[in-house]
Order: sequence, then structure tokens, then C-alpha cells
Amino acid sequence: MKKLDDWLPSAEAIRANRWLRWLGPALHHPRLWHMSRRGLALGMALGIFFGLLVPLAQIPLSAAAAVVLRANVPAAVASTLVTNPLTFGPVYYAAWALGSAILGESAQAPAPAIAAAEVDTVDESWWQQTMRRILGVGKPLLLGLAVLATAVGIATYFLVLAAWKLSVLWKRHRRR
Repeated sequence: MKKLDDWLPSAEAIRANRWLRWLGPALHHPRLWHMSRRGLALGMALGIFFGLLVPLAQIPLSAAAAVVLRANVPAAVASTLVTNPLTFGPVYYAAWALGSAILGESAQAPAPAIAAAEVDTVDESWWQQTMRRILGVGKPLLLGLAVLATAVGIATYFLVLAAWKLSVLWKRHRRR
């Protein structure tokens, strides 16, 4: 826990951040910065939830939710990095496949820009083709992201609680 505490930003550094200054006195609550079992688990779950669900403004949303729910703010902010440029593609493809399976649609990748069966697409601009493709994957992707973010967030909460409990039991066992 000491290594994790050293790695995370301090309460003063976050209070001094110009992007988070609008939260004002809400950032002074000690529970937001204390490494407690519940606070850490909830902070990580919130960060992963917003990291998977929202493609933009993940950090401010998770920090605001952590403040409202009195979770650990640094853990919420750090765990939003579950989606980054390396994991973005696989996560969104998995969410799209999950959403397609739930909706009962075919689990094949979206069709190329100009398909043989689509005669009208030849005259479309690249922007119209891109928008058509995005709208084609939109519903399965949104549903898959919602289900994936909820499931992984809840699983993270309980896994962190279990890991904390095992750590406490292990330390207690070593002392005896």
C-alpha cells in the first residue's frame, strides 16, 4: 500500500490542479484521500466504469463521482487508464461483439465502405460512408459498453475487497 500511496498524486497536488479547482471544498474531505478498503475498491470500480463507458472526459467524471460517493479520488482517476491507445481497439471491439450478441445481430465485423450489395454508396463522400459505418455499429457498441463497464466495474469492486481481505489475513498469519 505504501508503494501505491507514493505513486498516486497527493491531495494538495489535486487541489492545486486548475482543472479540478471547481470542486473546491468538496476535495477537503479526508475520506477522499485515505487508503481504506471500501474507498479504494469503490474508487477503482468507478474509474474502470467511466474508463470503459465514456470515451471522453473519463478522468473528470470519475473524480466527480468519487467525490459524490466519498471514494478514493486518486484510485478513481488512475484506474480510468484501463482504456488507453493500446487497449482502446480491443475493448471497443469486444464491447461491439458483446452488444451484437445481446441484440442477436450477426457477429461479423462491419461491412467495408463500398459493398457489392450497396449500389448507392458509390456516390457517397468519405464522410457519409464513415457516418453510415459508425451508425451501423452504434447500437451494439453502446449496449456492449454499458454492459461491459457495469460488469467489470462491479467485478473490480469485489475483487479489490477480496484482495484487501486476503492481504490482511496473510499479514495476520505471518505475524502469528
